[in-house]
Amino acid sequence: MITDEQLKIEGLKALTEALGDVEAEKFIALIMRSPFDYTKWQRKLWGEKSIKEISDAAMKLRDSKSA
Repeated sequence: MITDEQLKIEGLKALTEALGDVEAEKFIALIMRSPFDYTKWQRKLWGEKSIKEISDAAMKLRDSKSA
């Protein structure tokens, strides 16, 4: 398990790589200024997809980035 500080560093790195600097900052600002329930957000985000479908998509994305 990584430390909280390392998690923050890795999370910010992932956000900036995925979104770019400006959009990552915008995302963080959106999360910080509004009431946020991560569990409800995740349920809406993935809709009716099963854990298997989400896992398969994540593995496919991982594999495409390592190729």
